[in-house]
Order: sequence, then structure tokens, then C-alpha cells
Amino acid sequence: AEAAGYWPRFHGPNQDNISTETGLLEQWPEGGPPLLWTAEGIGEGFASVAIDQGRILTAGNIEEDMVVTCLDLDGNILWQTKAGEAWTVNFPGSRGTPVIDGDRVYFEGPSGYLACLKLENGETIWSVNIIEKFGGKVPKWALAESVLIDGNKVICTPGGPNTCVVALDKMTGEVVWQSESADGDEASYATPVLVEYQGLRMVLTMTAKAVVGVDADTGHLLFRHPHETKYDVNAAMPIFHDGKVFVSTGYGTGSQLIKLTVDGKNVTAEQVWENKELDNHHGGVILYEGYLYGADSKRAWLCLDWETGETKYKENGVGKGSATLAEGLLYTFSENRKLGIVKATPDGHTVISEFEIPSGGSGKSWAHPVVCGKRLYIRHGNYLYVYDNAKK
Repeated sequence: AEAAGYWPRFHGPNQDNISTETGLLEQWPEGGPPLLWTAEGIGEGFASVAIDQGRILTAGNIEEDMVVTCLDLDGNILWQTKAGEAWTVNFPGSRGTPVIDGDRVYFEGPSGYLACLKLENGETIWSVNIIEKFGGKVPKWALAESVLIDGNKVICTPGGPNTCVVALDKMTGEVVWQSESADGDEASYATPVLVEYQGLRMVLTMTAKAVVGVDADTGHLLFRHPHETKYDVNAAMPIFHDGKVFVSTGYGTGSQLIKLTVDGKNVTAEQVWENKELDNHHGGVILYEGYLYGADSKRAWLCLDWETGETKYKENGVGKGSATLAEGLLYTFSENRKLGIVKATPDGHTVISEFEIPSGGSGKSWAHPVVCGKRLYIRHGNYLYVYDNAKK
């Protein structure tokens, strides 16, 4: 299992987008690390990959269907299962990444179809459309969350007038709890994150208008703190550390840090700082050793001090994109197919090595990169490119 690596869900086992692997390349040869293989036929879209038990999971549009694909570590497609309808407007394709949980796979599609599949053969165990069931609304650019597994529950965000966040029994799909509506907020595009603070287990996520927290055990809505942006695009996952929550949004809205005060089962939220420069669109932000790293909405990469919100640098790098982190290096992936490695330090953003992935895939390269099993996994449209990232 070591060689295969373990990255069972979007942004990894701890949802912090940091790989704990060692023995990786510190710089790349001209043209990038060795390409091990390319898999074609995974469908159109922006879903990343989940990796566990020697299996790689992703999803994409194939003709009129949304399809979950399972590959082995050599890039052979083992099975493909239809999971609701394809998303064919406003940047067609998948968004959310499947999650592997033991012998099952969970996937929420762009229109709210949530399915539980057998990892072994892709057989559908149960499915439900969370938008239809809970009376939410599919946002303009489609649901993009990757569902959260917590014990026996699968947690997702239909939003709307009836509820905000809901938990289903992961074995049957039956409702375990549903939160109150968060002022009627509709769903946005962020993936929920599970945190624990002062004895309270919370699910944090973004709605179209706010950052919210619900009690992970009961679904009770604990707080709603406004974070409004143009077009209601709250897409980056909240980051929790030391009793504070960081959120960031594009279109000039920017970032804020929010302090949570817990009193038994009551939570109050208040702003600590805001920073307009880091307005992360959907590439995500990473907290590492007291500093936040991420791209803005236009072209720059920024580093912010977690405590103060001060901008430590703003530099161009590979251009606007997403990132992951391993061995103190940021793997920055631009929306135009360029990859660069950068030391994660507040002192500056120096691209150590960079290369362009092949040009087969269509659309922007928005799928987040993954470092797992000493490999680098890059999805662009219908193609998955897998590179050998091991130090020789």
C-alpha cells in the first residue's frame, strides 16, 4: 500500500492538501519529471483524483452521462459507472472528486445526484438526488463539493429554504440529520471540512453568501458569518486552525479570518482580519507553518501571515491556478497547463522548475494536482497524466 499511496479524498486524508510523503524530487529535469503513463477516456471535467487500495477514482462527462471511472495504478480502466446526467453548460464536466471509504466510493455530481458505489466493481448500492430531496437549487456553475465522510455519515450541502447541510447514513442513504436553513442561503461550490474545537465537532462549509458551521453530531446550525461575493462564487474550502476559520473568494472580495468562541453548544463568530489582495477563485489555499499560500483571481500567487493577514509576497509564478504541498514545496498548477514547484516560504515565490503538460485536454486545467505514492497526478479534461516524482 505504501507504493500506492493514500489520498482517499479531495485534498487528502486530513483535508489540508498537504502530502506527508518524503523522498520526492527537489527539482525537475528539463520538460518535467518522467511521464509514467497517460490514461484517456475518463470524460470531460475538473474532478481531481482519489487514491486508495491501489485504485484511482475520478469522474467526468461521457456523452450525456456523468461517469465515475476507476483505474489501477498502471492506468488501466477497471470500471466505469454512470452517476447522473452530464453537466453540459457553463464549463461542461465534473467538479467534485469521488471519495474512497473502505470498500465503497461516494460521489456527488454537478446536479445533486449522490451515489454510493462498490469499489470493487462500480455497482451502485444506493443513490439520491439531494437537490430534489431537500428542495435546494443547483447553482449556476453546478454543485462542486466533494462529499465528507464522518463515521457512519456522508455529509453534503443542498442548501436552500429548508436546510443547509445534511447527513445521510452512508450504508443506506437514509437521512441522519439535516441542519436548519442558513437564512435561506443556497448552496455554493465549496467542499465541507470536519473540525474539532473545545469539545465540539463541527462541519464547516461555504454557502452562496456565508461561511457556516453545523454540529457534526446533530446538524444544529452553530453559526453563519457573512462572506458575500460577486456571482455567489464561494468555492475554496474553509481552513480551520487554532479556533479560527479562513475563507477566501474571488472577484476582488478577498479573504477574511474569523475567530470562533465556543460556549458549550453555542458558537459566536467574529472577524479578526481581512485581506482584499488574496481573492482566491477556486484553486484553493494551503496553510503551512503559519502562512497561507494561494493564487488570486487574476494571475498572482500570494503568501499571507495567518495571525495578521499581512501580505508577505505577491508574485506571478506560473499564473492563476491550484496547488498542493509536499516536503515543503508548493506544486503550483496554472489553469493553462503549466506546473511549477516553489519553496513554501514567506520570503518569496521562486519557481525552481516548471514544465507544461501535454495539450490533449480541452478547457482550462482546473483540476487540483495530487502528489501521492511518489507520483504526481495531473488531470486535464479527458486525460490523466501520471509522473514519476521520486528522488532517484
